[in-house]
Amino acid sequence: MYNFTIDATAPKSELYAELARAADALTDGEPDAVANMANVAALLWEYLPDVNWTGFYRVVDGALVLGPFQGKAACIRIPFGKGVCGTAAQTGETQLVEDVHAFPGHIACDANSASELVVAVKHDGRIIAVIDLDSPSLNRFDAEDAKGIELLALVIADRI
Repeated sequence: MYNFTIDATAPKSELYAELARAADALTDGEPDAVANMANVAALLWEYLPDVNWTGFYRVVDGALVLGPFQGKAACIRIPFGKGVCGTAAQTGETQLVEDVHAFPGHIACDANSASELVVAVKHDGRIIAVIDLDSPSLNRFDAEDAKGIELLALVIADRI
């Protein structure tokens, strides 16, 4: 059993440092990528406030395919360059979207989502997945959230 004491009300830099440590502990020594993604998605779901979806899309045969997540059922396949996740996968750049309805080509898997943060996970110089966070609130995510999830992506990149 894993039991983490993470203060979701702490300043974001502290929250994300704790989440990265917890993700490291959860995935350390476990070779199964799906199990590791599942635990990290659950960790983010449990400790990040004001989110309605946390999870992964994996790169499979040149497209994004739904991976482990927490939240409502989601889109299964997303082409590179389509929507927020596909844009992050194509460019390798973090996508911080304050209002998903203003994002050209946004793919609405959950009509309640209003803002989104997507971070590419890179291993050996290639994108292998994206971490996707959705919120029902506009402007939920900021540069500190992006930096925190980017750190987490670095921690788990060789474990997924």
